[in-house]
Amino acid sequence: MAKVTGKALDVNLLKRVFKYIRPYKAIFIWSVILTVALAGIAPLRPLLIEYTVDKYILLNDKSGLVSMTVLMLFLLILECIVQYFQTYLTNSLGQSTIRDLRINVFNHISTLKLKFFDKTPIGQLITRTVSDLETIADIFSEGLITIAGNILQLATMIGFMLYKDWRLTLIVLIPMPLLLFATYVFKEAIKLAFQEVRTQVGLLNTFLQEHITGMSITQYFARENQEMHKFKQINARHRDANIRSNWYYSIFFPVVEIISALSIGLLVWYGSKSIIRNEISPGVVVAFIMYINMMFRPIRELADKFNTLQMGMVGADRIFTVLDTREEEENNSSFTSEKMKGAISFENVWFAYNDDKWVLKNITFAVEPGQTLALVGATGAGKSSIINILNRFYQIGKGSVKIDGRDIREYELGYLRSQIATVIQDVFLFSDSIANNITLNNPSISREQLIEAAREAGAGDFIERLPGGFDYNVMERGATLSAGQAQLISFIRALVYNPKILVLDEATSSVDTETELLIQQTIGKLMKGRTSIVIAHRLSTIQNADKIIVLDQGEIKEMGSHQQLLLHNGYYKRLFDLQFNSSGIEKTTFG
Repeated sequence: MAKVTGKALDVNLLKRVFKYIRPYKAIFIWSVILTVALAGIAPLRPLLIEYTVDKYILLNDKSGLVSMTVLMLFLLILECIVQYFQTYLTNSLGQSTIRDLRINVFNHISTLKLKFFDKTPIGQLITRTVSDLETIADIFSEGLITIAGNILQLATMIGFMLYKDWRLTLIVLIPMPLLLFATYVFKEAIKLAFQEVRTQVGLLNTFLQEHITGMSITQYFARENQEMHKFKQINARHRDANIRSNWYYSIFFPVVEIISALSIGLLVWYGSKSIIRNEISPGVVVAFIMYINMMFRPIRELADKFNTLQMGMVGADRIFTVLDTREEEENNSSFTSEKMKGAISFENVWFAYNDDKWVLKNITFAVEPGQTLALVGATGAGKSSIINILNRFYQIGKGSVKIDGRDIREYELGYLRSQIATVIQDVFLFSDSIANNITLNNPSISREQLIEAAREAGAGDFIERLPGGFDYNVMERGATLSAGQAQLISFIRALVYNPKILVLDEATSSVDTETELLIQQTIGKLMKGRTSIVIAHRLSTIQNADKIIVLDQGEIKEMGSHQQLLLHNGYYKRLFDLQFNSSGIEKTTFG
C-alpha cells in the first residue's frame, strides 16, 4: 500500500499525469483562463458595494442605487456563468483523463503474467482501477486548478485591500497567523485520516470481492455468522476512519469561523474609529467585511484542497506502480505459421513457481500431430503446470518447449495462444449472452459458424430452448446454467476457434453421466485431427490415448500406452486396479 509522502505536490508524478491531458490541452487552457477570470471578477463586488454605499445610499440617490444594483446583478450573473464553465471544464478534464488512464491500466493488467495475479488480491486491483483513479480526477476538478485559483483570488483581494487602506488591512490580518497555524495542523491531521480511509477502502473491496465470489463456500459450511463478524470488524474500521476525518473538519471549520469573527471584530473596532475621525468612509468598512468573508472561504478550502491534491498524488503513485510493474509475458517475436501442425515436445524441462521449489523436474516427452497425450497423477503432481507452460503463462527454469520443432518463445504470443484451446473443469462464463461467451466478441466468427459449432457439439437443442437462444444472458459466471450446460458452451468455444492443439483439464469431472456421454461425443469431434492433451483422474476415460504419462511430484514415473502401462505392472497399474476395485471400469473412452 502506498504511503503519503508528505508532499502535496509530487512534480514527477504530476508530469506523468499531465501526459494524459495532452489530447485535452484546449480544455486545460480554457480552465486556467476561466480560473484567472474568476479571481479577477470576485473582488469587484465589494468595490461596487463600497461605491454604492458611499455615493448613493448615504446620499439617498435612488436612481443611482437602482443603476448600481443592475450592474451588480449583471456582474453576479457573469460570475455564475464563468463559474459554471470553469467547474464543467475542470471536471470534464479530470474525467477524460482518468478514462484514458483507466483504459491504459486495464490494458496493462490484461498483459501481466498469471504469477502477478497469484500474489496480488483482485480487490486491490479493483480499488486501483476505480476509486484510486477517481482521486486523480480530483487533481483537476478540486485540486491543482482550484488551489491556484484560490491563491490568486487571495492575492487579488489582499492587493485591493492594501490599495484601499493599508492600515485597516494590517489590522484585519492580525488573526491570520492563527488561521495559518490552524490550517497547517488540520492539513497534517486530515492527511493521515484520508490515508487511513483509502487503506480501509482497499481492504473492504478485497474482502467483498473474495467473499461474494466465494459465497457458495460460506453457505455450504454455514459460516455466514462468522464471516459477517469479520465484515462488521472491517466495516467498523472503515467507519471509524471516516468519522476521524469528519471530526477534524468539525473542529477546523468552527475555529475558522471564530478567527473570521475576530478579524471582523477588529475591523469594526478600528474601522468605527476611523469613520469617526473621517479617515475612511462607511463603504470601505462594508467592503472590508465582504473581503474578510471572501478571503476566509478560500483559506478554509485550501487545506481541504491541498489534501485532495495530495490524495490525488497518492492515487497516481498507486496507479503508476501498477503501470510500472514489469511482469508482462515477453512477446518479442512476430513469427506465425500459416499452418501449424501441432507437434509438441518437452526437452529436459525444469519449472518452479518459486525459485527454490521445482514443480517439474527434467520433463521430456514428444507428441506427434494429431496424437492424444494423457497426463495422470495425484493432485500436485505437475499436470496443470505443463499446460500453463505450454500456453506461456509461466516461464520455465531450464530446458525447452517446442511446437513443430520451434521454441514456443519464438512464436508471437497472441498467435500461439490462439492455436491452443483449453477446456477446464471450472468453466468461467462472463455476464453476457451465450453467443458472446462462445465467440468472446470476436467479430471474425459469424453467426452461422456459431450455430454450426453448437450443432456439432450437440448443444444446439438446449440453447434454442432458452429464452432468446444464443442471446440468452447467462449472468455472472454462468449462474443460470447447469454445470453440464456451461461445460458444453466451453466446448463450443473451443470448437468455433478451430485450434490445432486441444487441452482438456478434467473437462468432464463435474457433470452427470448423461451429460458426460454427450460431452464425450463432442470431445471425439473436437479431438479429430488435432493434437490433444488430456488431464484426467478417471483412467477409464483415457484408455485410447496414444501416450499416457504418469507424473508424481513433478517427475515422469511411467510413459506408454494403456496396454503397455498395464503390462508394466507399476504405478499406473496400481492406480487402475484401485479405481477398478472401488468403482468399476466405465466403458466410455475418447475416440
